[in-house]
Amino acid sequence: MIPKKKGLPYFTSCAEGAEEAAMELGNVELIYDGPTDGSPEKQASMIEQYTLKGVDVIAVSPNDPNVVAPALRKARARGIHVLSWDADAIQDSRDFFVNQATAEAIAHGMVDTMVKDLGGPKTKADVAIVTAYLTAANQNVWIEHMKTHIDQQYPHLNLVAIKPSDEDQKLAFKVTQDLMKAYPDIKGFFGISSVSFPGAAEAVKQAGKTGQVMVTGLATPNSMRSYVEGGTVKSVVLWNTAELGYLTIKVGEALATGKLKQGDTSFDAGKLGKKKIAGDQVLLGDILVFTKDNIHQYDF
Repeated sequence: MIPKKKGLPYFTSCAEGAEEAAMELGNVELIYDGPTDGSPEKQASMIEQYTLKGVDVIAVSPNDPNVVAPALRKARARGIHVLSWDADAIQDSRDFFVNQATAEAIAHGMVDTMVKDLGGPKTKADVAIVTAYLTAANQNVWIEHMKTHIDQQYPHLNLVAIKPSDEDQKLAFKVTQDLMKAYPDIKGFFGISSVSFPGAAEAVKQAGKTGQVMVTGLATPNSMRSYVEGGTVKSVVLWNTAELGYLTIKVGEALATGKLKQGDTSFDAGKLGKKKIAGDQVLLGDILVFTKDNIHQYDF
């Protein structure tokens, strides 16, 4: 199981869920390994190493699907089952994608949340997106759906910039600072990774613009708790990350043992119940929104 970057709380939570599934199944030896710097080239090298070791399943959250695709295709050619999770790979380089939610649901959830936090659909506002990597397939798809949703539903929102932060919280902080200088009237930031969101929130907080500039996006509740309780952030959008890791291992084991095949429309995911399969995507479910009213109920 290969995350985009080891050490991030988001992926650590996914790994905890994966460990739970492996222990529950009893026939799974889980190896959780990934680059510490988010390098797609290192991901590709790891895929090649585990292919040579002859593992049964490789599950990867690609930083750049184009970079890892050749290594994944080699793995499949050797009979190894390949999953993408969290972020999709090139379709012909994997068997299934374990998707946390549909791209539309994630994108619409973030935009709708921002509009609500700004005061409603008639509020005019300049907003910006701070993403992780410009090559991250999942984030690029979300951005396209966000842009479409804004154009169709919220013409008063003006998306002025999309900037990468390279899964570096300090860089996300600086990018947000720079955007506030470049656009002094900006009213909102989307932090669409678990690192860019807290970085953007900290920049807004330190600028003394809590309550004036809204920040929302995707991150774990634990990483955003202080910002929510302090008022810098009103809403955090995500899914249950431990359940995403759990589902990934369940799908991998079922694929390796022949219990899951192409064409199946549902999947028995143990404690998670039946999960929908849409084509070659296994869907975890709906997004969650954490606010000051419910964030205390979650610990991941």
